[in-house]
Order: sequence, then C-alpha cells, then structure tokens
Amino acid sequence: MLQLSLSWLGLGPVAASPWLLLLLVGASWLLVRVLIWTYSSYDNIRRLRGFPQPPRRNWFLGHLDLVQSSEEGLLNTQDLASTYGVVRIFHPACIKPVLFAPAAIAPKDVVFYDFLKPWLGDGLLVSAGDKWSSHRRMLTPAFHFNILKPYMKIFNDSVNVMHAKWQRLVTEGHNLLDMFEHISLMTLDSLQKCVFSFDSNCQEKPSEYIAAILELSALVAKRNQQVFLHTDFLYYLTCNGRRFLKACRLVHHFTDAVIQERRRTLPKEGVDDVLKAKAKAKTLDFIDVLLLTQDEDGKGLSDEDIRAEADTFMFEGHDTTASGLSWVLYNLAKHPEYQERCRQEVQELLRDREPKEIDCELPLHSPHLHSQDACRISPLLYLCGWVWELWAGLRARRGREESPGLSPPPTPARRNCIGQTFAMAEMKVALALTLLRFRVLPVDEEPRRKPELILRAEGGLWLRVEPLSSSPQ
Repeated sequence: MLQLSLSWLGLGPVAASPWLLLLLVGASWLLVRVLIWTYSSYDNIRRLRGFPQPPRRNWFLGHLDLVQSSEEGLLNTQDLASTYGVVRIFHPACIKPVLFAPAAIAPKDVVFYDFLKPWLGDGLLVSAGDKWSSHRRMLTPAFHFNILKPYMKIFNDSVNVMHAKWQRLVTEGHNLLDMFEHISLMTLDSLQKCVFSFDSNCQEKPSEYIAAILELSALVAKRNQQVFLHTDFLYYLTCNGRRFLKACRLVHHFTDAVIQERRRTLPKEGVDDVLKAKAKAKTLDFIDVLLLTQDEDGKGLSDEDIRAEADTFMFEGHDTTASGLSWVLYNLAKHPEYQERCRQEVQELLRDREPKEIDCELPLHSPHLHSQDACRISPLLYLCGWVWELWAGLRARRGREESPGLSPPPTPARRNCIGQTFAMAEMKVALALTLLRFRVLPVDEEPRRKPELILRAEGGLWLRVEPLSSSPQ
C-alpha cells in the first residue's frame, strides 16, 4: 500500500488509504473556499473604506442590525441617507441605462432567490441566463391582450364577492376593515380561477392551498431577516423550516394534480380542438397556455417547468396587487377630493351599463393613473423603493424634459414585469368598482409601514368603508 509522508505535520509515514486521501482533498477544498471568501470580503471592505459610514453596532454583525423592518427602520434609513450622502439621479438620460439594463448585466440576488427555489423551482422569477430568456419568449403570449380579455369577467366576479362581504360586515356594524386581509383573499381568488380554472371560494371559507401560499410568503420574508438561518441545513432544522417544506409539498401536490389532469385531456381532444373550444368558451387559463406553448424547435415545457411557472405566478400575482390596491385606497382615503373625482369618472362611464362591470374597452383614466401614482408614493415592493424615488423626481420635471416613451418598471429587477398588464387590469377593476359602491375613510391612527417582500403595514392597513346610498351591486 502507498505510504503518505506527513512529516511536515510532525507525523511519520502513514498508509495512504482512499478515505484519507478523500478527507485531505475535502479539507483542502474547504480551506481554499474559506481563503477566497476571506480575501473577497477583505477586498470589499478595503474598497469601501473611502466612503463615509455610520458606526458599527458590533464587531461581528457590523451594520447588519442598523436598519429594522419597521417604521422606525425606514425613518432611520432616510436619516442615514441624508447624513452620509446618497447619489440621486433625476434626468431621463441618466435614469434610462439604470432602469433598462439587460438581465445579463443585472444579476439577481442569489441568496434571496435561493430561499424561493424549493417552492417556485426554476421559474421566471428565480431563473437566469439562457433558460430565463427562452422561457420569457415562450410565456410572453400568455399575457397577450386577447388572452387577458376573458379574465376581466373573473376580476369583476371576485371583486363582487369581496364587496358583498363588505356590505354584510357593515350591516353587522363592522365598518373598520383591514384592506390587506380582504384584498389579498380577493386577488388569490382571482388568480386561482385564472391560473387553474379552480374556484376554492377562499373569500368565504378557509382553503388549505390559499393558507399554504400565505404561509410560504410570510416564512420567506421572515427568513430573509434572520441571517443565521440563511443556511439551508440550519433552517430546515427549525420549526419554521419544517413548516416551509410542508407548505411546499401541499402547493406542489395541488399544482401537479391540475397539470396531470390537463395532460390526460389534451391527447384525447387534440391541441387544435382544445384551443378552439376554450377560445370559443373564453376559458383558456394559464395552465392551458403553459401546456400548449412551444419554443422555436417545437419543444414544450416539462411538468416541472409548468409547475414552477404556475407557482411563480400565484406568488408574484397576489401580494403585489393586494399591496398596490391597499395603498391606493389608503391614499384616496387621505385625499377625498381625488377620491371623488375618480368616483365621478367611474359613474359617468358606467351610467348606461347594466350590470355595472368593468371591461377592457372602458377608458378609466383617473383610477388607472392614480394606481400608478400611489404605487410611486408607496412602492409595492420595498426592495424597489429606490426606483420609485428616482421616478418621483423625474415626474416633477413633467412638461419640461420628460421622455414620453420612458416609463418605470413595476418590479425591482431591471427586466420589466411580464404580468404587469394583468396586474394593472385587476387593479383597475377592483378600484373602479370599489369607488362606485363605497366611500373609504381614514382612521385616526396613521399606519406604520412594514417593509417585507412587499410594503405592508404593521397590524394591517385599516380603513373605514361606507356603502354609497345608490351603490348598485
């Protein structure tokens, strides 16, 4: 047997067994990784020493605990920015390269997106490179205007259910409502119908699938703030880690069941027959589009890819839209004069319509524009607050130098959001019908902002609702 000399460690020759060699290789690889990480950290620290910085909280965590996910944390961030300096850009020519940088040179946050992979797989939100580009091209037709048209009926129906619940609560003497709670259930209700053609009636009764979606979103946001649980091995040993895996299994089981059922249907009926029948009945949902889409070589998506994209759409589509609508209603409640102007426009457009429904042809300018403006004031995604801050400055120059074709992305990523048309259509329907039927009023206590994956409010965003005397249901 080969002899291995370890004299440099003060040891005599020993038998070079395969296990010992494997141990040495593993230890050497680990040592190299630690040295590379140490040098990289040192190099970053050295480069940053030339910039002013606040005092560190402690020697180990540095500035990590300086900004909390709370109202005080946001205010502290503003103070730090004014004290230590932040470069602010306002001119369109300077902002455009930042907002429209291609995905290839705007990498995603590897650490955070890794938290989502067990749930969302390698969907558009998490993937990168060639796979992202290929799937983006394949999925773009799913959000074509003609595909989205039938969804307007679903949006109207889901909002009607929410408003009927509001009317019942007001009748019972409960006119103080948490917008986040009610609107989140409404957006999830719409998404389940649009993605799976499945009606869980989640606005009226509990749903395991919807509860799992909400739990997964909360657990990911919580883990992101716990640096010691960023390692998968440690996180899955915790109670929250086990809850996360359990919820993932429940969500995946639901999505897989729908996919397999549709796959069994397609070969029998044929692709063309399915498309014609569903188009005629206006029931083509997101799963149908994913099953039927193909790339340039005629290759379709695997079941795993379809599940990843469907789960991604459910995750991205409910929280952001709910947050946007909640903050829009809050801002309208704080500014009743603008609320009344929007209401008058909706009443005028729907004056001769029965039933009172919103469709794609209605030119709802005020509610649509106010949705965008409110999203700039209260960013849907806390992580993209810097984009909206830059854009607010740009809007101040309107009428002078603003580029007419330049509009900000609704997501923190440099690549624009593929579902933005879907989200804005849903927001337009919900906002218009809410203004038509209810008056929203602020409460005495100001909401305390809570930045997570989206901008929430501590303890909920509470508003008082008053049914309008002539509100048609």
